[in-house]
Order: sequence, then structure tokens, then C-alpha cells
Amino acid sequence: MTAPSLVPDHAPWLAIVGIGEDGRVGLSPAAAAALDAAEVVYGGRRHLALAAPLATETRPWPSPIDTAYPGILARRGRPTCILATGDPFHYGIGAELARLVPAHEIRAFPQPSAFSLAAARLGWSLPETACLTLHGRDLFGIVPHLQPGARILALSWDGATPAAVAALLTERGFSGSRLTVLEAMGGPNERVREARAENFDLSEIAALNTLAVAVEAAPGARIVPLSPGLDDAWFENDGQLTKAEIRAVTLAALRPRAGETLWDLGAGAGSISIEWCLRHPANRAVAVERRPDRAERIARNARALGVAPRVQVVVGGSLAALSALPSPGAVFVGGGVAEPSLLAACRDALPHDGRCVANAVTLEGEAALLAAFSEAGGALRRLSVAHAVPVGGLTGWRPAMPITQWVWTKP
Repeated sequence: MTAPSLVPDHAPWLAIVGIGEDGRVGLSPAAAAALDAAEVVYGGRRHLALAAPLATETRPWPSPIDTAYPGILARRGRPTCILATGDPFHYGIGAELARLVPAHEIRAFPQPSAFSLAAARLGWSLPETACLTLHGRDLFGIVPHLQPGARILALSWDGATPAAVAALLTERGFSGSRLTVLEAMGGPNERVREARAENFDLSEIAALNTLAVAVEAAPGARIVPLSPGLDDAWFENDGQLTKAEIRAVTLAALRPRAGETLWDLGAGAGSISIEWCLRHPANRAVAVERRPDRAERIARNARALGVAPRVQVVVGGSLAALSALPSPGAVFVGGGVAEPSLLAACRDALPHDGRCVANAVTLEGEAALLAAFSEAGGALRRLSVAHAVPVGGLTGWRPAMPITQWVWTKP
């Protein structure tokens, strides 16, 4: 669904009013006036109850909520109000509606967000705190944020979320972390309780709650490093894995940028896709893998490292899959590089300044890279890594298979 035409132009007709646990008393005079002037008020049943009394038509949100959008758009030009929790533009419905209704036709009246209220209760600086939502999201999305001394504010999915986070923290070596559960902030039933992850025992937690985590890492905690080239042990694999040192060089060659999509062709264990997504929370990757068992392994690895929703796994041959993939900002070819016309198809798919990086370990793959280099230019290099290993009672070097890498940027 796209935003309606700006012609004819309309004055603001859609009011988006944030409401807190204190209900009408917490609304500004302008927000209350916009609410009372509306012919129809949409909101969750909790929102509508908080805003009572209402002397106009009310429409509780259906499920799924987007089935209400056509009816809202059909009211264009007529006073309509949307009730939302706190700040409608911070993990709220405001941004969703702004994709459908031009911003100049909206009047927004935000209240303090749950993050602002929680930070005020705890004395935390919001710019120094990770703010995320676990509502409707994979719990493992918190994993990349588990850094020593970090502070995290998370919107819970339900009343069971805090205990589930506590169990996850304990399992990964953060058992000493302090968890604070904040419920009904700003209202008469506000409650703030704290427990350590290792002995979390809070009960009867309201479904609508905000979770604060002060992260404490024990020795040996599974902390996801901020640099590329994670230790190979982080990835479940069957040997089909771009090893840590080569992976770090490969990520550097791909030059990730915020919000870009990567094609990871012949993805193996998915390590390049996963590390691409770890570079920025807006990055996405499509991991194409021919073998179903490896595709399932990629999904498990992505979840364990907290990026599962942003790694799309496609089962099939790389060349056959390309036409159905979203447009890439960069392409990595780690398997099937010798497949005829694959590299040419990748180059064609890239936008201006898009990057293609291909690694080969076989002579056939190297020949394909030499041909691409001869045809399109770019950079060609040989990468070699050796590790110290026991040799009898002494120590010697054991070299890994050398990697030929082709790096190309589309002019």
C-alpha cells in the first residue's frame, strides 16, 4: 500500500495521540482537543479505556492491525484520531501510518516513551543505553548487545519475557546481570522490581512491561566481539566455513554500509552473512545454499548470534536463485565460483559502487577469477594463513589452503 497522492492537498486530519497510564489527565490541552474533535477514534482496547469517556465512535484494533488501514485511509480529510502508547514514533504505530499518510496531513502528540520513563526511574542516560524491542521479535536479538557494562532497555513481548531473558543471560555467562522489570509506568499501579539473572524469581509480571538489563559478564561469557573475524567456534559447521582470518579480510573487502543487502552465494555455514549483519542493525543478507542441511545450519547460526530475522536463507543453486533475490549492495561468492556466467550475473545485478568479492580454493575457481579479472578489472590477491601446531615435542607451521580473492567495485 502506498501513500495517497498529494493532489488535492489536505490539511492535517489524522491525529496520532500518545497516551500513558495516567490516561486523559496526562494529555496536553492540544492532544485532548484533537482527541475530542475526532469523528472516529482507533486504538487498542486498553488505550480506549484510558481515554474514556469518549463521546464519539471508537474502533478497537482488529487482528492483524493492518486490516484497519484501508478504513483509516478512506477517511482522508475527516477528523480521525489514533491512540497509541507513549511515543508513537518509537517502536510504535506512528512510523507505520506515516508510510501511508503524508506527514503534513498528520498531527502527532507524543508522550514520554517507555524508554524515557524507564531511564528516568533508573537514572540512566538514554544515549548510553541500547533501546530495543523484543515484542514480536526473536529473544536472541538481545545477544549482540550483551557487552560488559552495557545497559539495555527492552520492550517485552509478554509477562514471560523477563524470565526468558534471565535464563538466556545465565546460559551465556551473564548470570550476575541485574534485571529491572518496570510495569504500568506513570500510572497508579506503577511497579519497579529488580533481580539478578541467576536467581530471577519475580512473578505475576504484567504482559505490558519494560525490561532493563545492567550487563555483568563473568569470565568466559559468550561476548560477541565488535570486530569482524569471529572465532570459528562461534559457528556450527561441517567444515564448509570461511575461516576467521579470511573472513575478516573478506568483510573488509565487502565494505559494509548501513542498510545494505548482501548476497552470500554458496553460503556454507552463513558466517559471512551473519558477520555482515552484525556490522549494523539495518543490514540484511540473503544466504543462498544448495544443501538443505547446511541451509538449516545457517538459520541456527544466525539465531545464536542474534541476527536471524535479517538473514534470509534460500535453498538452491546460486545462479538459478538470483532473479528472485532483492537487489544487493554487495555480493560475496564463496561457493560455486566456477559456475559459468555466475560472476557476470553478479556484476550485472550490482548498482553503481556495489562491491563483488569472490574467494576460490580450487584451480577451476581460480581460473574463473582470473577470467573475471581479465575481463572487468578489479583487484586480485592471494591470501595464505598458517597456524602453529605441535610437531613431535616442538612446534611448527601448518599452512591452510591458499585463497585467491577477486575484489571488484562497479563503476
